[in-house]
Amino acid sequence: MPTVDVVTMNNASAGTVELSPAVFAAATKPHLLHAEVRRQLAARRAGTHSTKNRAAVSGGGIKPWKQKGTGRARQGTIRAPQWAGGGVVFGPVPRSHEHTLTKKMRRAALRSALSGRVSEGALRVVDSLAIDGFSTRKMATLLAGLGFGERDAVLVVLVESDVHVERSARNLPWVSVIRAEGLNVYDVLRHPKLLMTKAAVAAIEARLGEGDREDAK
Repeated sequence: MPTVDVVTMNNASAGTVELSPAVFAAATKPHLLHAEVRRQLAARRAGTHSTKNRAAVSGGGIKPWKQKGTGRARQGTIRAPQWAGGGVVFGPVPRSHEHTLTKKMRRAALRSALSGRVSEGALRVVDSLAIDGFSTRKMATLLAGLGFGERDAVLVVLVESDVHVERSARNLPWVSVIRAEGLNVYDVLRHPKLLMTKAAVAAIEARLGEGDREDAK
């Protein structure tokens, strides 16, 4: 069973916490990580690209020239695809790029991502996390005191929304704040470091440790 040290906001020891092996020591499954990241990024696409086919292009109500006797190829409308300004054949239309994965696969992917960070020693657990007021400087100082470098990409995971922490981290481009219920594979993978509160760890274990009897293949 993996164990990590718990520290206070002053980086003083506050004991240890045992992590659920089902959540934080799961097998690494790169194919699930790839599939889930693709799903998340596809869902963010606007899908508003659009073109007009020959029925949607205006004009072209008469034949450009008569059918026979001109020596040229017959034409029915200047809005046909071979004409400049004509309709587009099989062009893109507005659509959703979303696709689905089963809940079991998504949960297994998140377990895999979290387990990878734990095996790398990239997870820090703090007993609580709060700051007074809105201050980017205080947030930067707090993270530096916890051992994170000035440009370490850090994902801060809270159990519930904290407006002071969230807004104070907003001006730190290498820091993101997320709630435990919204933790996802893409954010875990794009941040090499994780900072979680002890309550957030418990919430994640409750979220991912129930339901599935076995991992997705």
